[in-house]
Amino acid sequence: MDLEYHTAYLLLGSNEGNSIGHLHEATTLLEGKIGKVLSRSSVYRTAAWGKEDQPAFLNMALEIATTLSPLEVLRNALSIEKSMGRVRNEHWGQRLIDIDVLLFDDDIFDFDEELQIPHPQMQFRNFVLVPLSEIAGNFIHPVLKLSIDDLREQCKDPLTVEEIKV
Repeated sequence: MDLEYHTAYLLLGSNEGNSIGHLHEATTLLEGKIGKVLSRSSVYRTAAWGKEDQPAFLNMALEIATTLSPLEVLRNALSIEKSMGRVRNEHWGQRLIDIDVLLFDDDIFDFDEELQIPHPQMQFRNFVLVPLSEIAGNFIHPVLKLSIDDLREQCKDPLTVEEIKV
């Protein structure tokens, strides 16, 4: 029996400790628990969004081939966050690692508060759209019917997203 492969797009973020190291560690763990990393964006620095009195975030996007379901991807991502030491004690607060499921194939999922795909806020946030457009600029958002590049062009988020060399 052949396995069915799906394409998941994830966003990783960190603004605590060795953020570059956390992004790389999370990428390695994701490859072990979710699937093969097909492409990865550059790393970008952005001022904190939502709660601004904290260090800037480093973010990167990943494209992963997986045989898992969307909920399995989410649960494995949350397990990786926890294994790396993430503690969830403040909404939009500082975090060692954050892993968000942005897209899964061109599917639409709504598992109430647990998981919504496409990510319901991605089109409003440059820190998501800039790295995602680097690896999936032509991908068509399954709800908005616009490419990631088009969403990036239309985004009114004032925060600057700066590529950093690692």
